[in-house]
Amino acid sequence: MQVFIENEAGSDRKNLYNEKTLEFRKVIRVSREYPFPYGFILGTTSGDGDNLDCFIITEKKLRTGQVVECDPIGMMEQSEDGKEDLNVLAALLDNEVSIDEETKGKLVEFISHVFDHRPDKVVRVGHFLGKDEAISLVGECLD
Repeated sequence: MQVFIENEAGSDRKNLYNEKTLEFRKVIRVSREYPFPYGFILGTTSGDGDNLDCFIITEKKLRTGQVVECDPIGMMEQSEDGKEDLNVLAALLDNEVSIDEETKGKLVEFISHVFDHRPDKVVRVGHFLGKDEAISLVGECLD
């Protein structure tokens, strides 16, 4: 699957793109730095009408606007303002990566506090699911 990198690891910049045309719209600042590169899977549409969200579990520096080939390795349940907002967890092709407790902790910390600057926003992390669930979700969301 191809993932468009929207936000770089280590940055508190949230770049907003039209996810269908890849047109840049604006930047906002968030309350935490992204722990991993974050973007969306091209050629998908999730329940909210946007592309399927994706964290790439890597230490490699990926830049905003890059498109990278990845494999799904897991999934993280999340809700935002009471609406389901699932995240695929992915690895770069030919990289062996596991979703260990440290990785889960970084993701939970980020999601739990990324919108601290917006007290009206309610974000919750649910369960971490495996590769099979992630592959199934991607398949369900293909355009």
